[in-house]
Amino acid sequence: MRIATWNVNSITARLPRLLAWLESSGTDVLCVQETKCAEAAFPFEPLRELGYEAAVNATGRWNGVAVLSRVGLDDVVSGLPGGPDYDGGQEPRAIAATCGAVRVWSVYVPNGREIGHPHYDYKLRWLDALREAVGEDAKGPRPFAVLGDFNVAPTDDDVWDRTRFDGLTHVTDKEREALAALRGAGLSDVVPRPLKYDHPFTYWDYRELCFPKNRGMRIDLVYGNEPFAGAVGDAYVDREERKGKGASDHAPVVVDLNV
Repeated sequence: MRIATWNVNSITARLPRLLAWLESSGTDVLCVQETKCAEAAFPFEPLRELGYEAAVNATGRWNGVAVLSRVGLDDVVSGLPGGPDYDGGQEPRAIAATCGAVRVWSVYVPNGREIGHPHYDYKLRWLDALREAVGEDAKGPRPFAVLGDFNVAPTDDDVWDRTRFDGLTHVTDKEREALAALRGAGLSDVVPRPLKYDHPFTYWDYRELCFPKNRGMRIDLVYGNEPFAGAVGDAYVDREERKGKGASDHAPVVVDLNV
């Protein structure tokens, strides 16, 4: 089974590339982030024509997550149980589904904006709620993974130049401690380093030629439980999909499972 995660940065803008990539990559399950559309505008039909069912948690032009599957889609949980509110409501940042033999969460962790901003505290509380929500599945016998855009670089090696991030989010001790606590619930990072590149980044800003210069970050992660990690046969960042006109600023992260 081939499972992937991809922040598409607007599924409407990226739809032709998404459909072509699904067809060429042979992906069975795709966790999508930043759909940037309401559920009513989600492209269910084009995906259905390719053989994919879709579970969607999306409410408008910001955020939004989905799970696409051609191997079954059951026991869907939309939203983060126990998750914190922001500006009076829970943002559409999490969705879970069982796809064949595997259960997955697609997550889009809050950005945090600035250290000291209310959104930064919200980010930490959101990660804590995620740890609580996935604990039972993480310790269970079924292959299980949390995939998505975590908006945290786990180590200094996961950013192109750590000194450029002094005083900024994504690299702070508190954010990394929250990720460590999530792993402590029974999960591990199943994408090894290095892969085909010395720095297998997953995100490159559109500005200042960051992609050609490989000034990126590794913030799109796959955290799997022991049965999931033990079934991994291969894992890679599809850096080619970041190239060209109309690309997302994130690349897909792909994991092949022997299940």
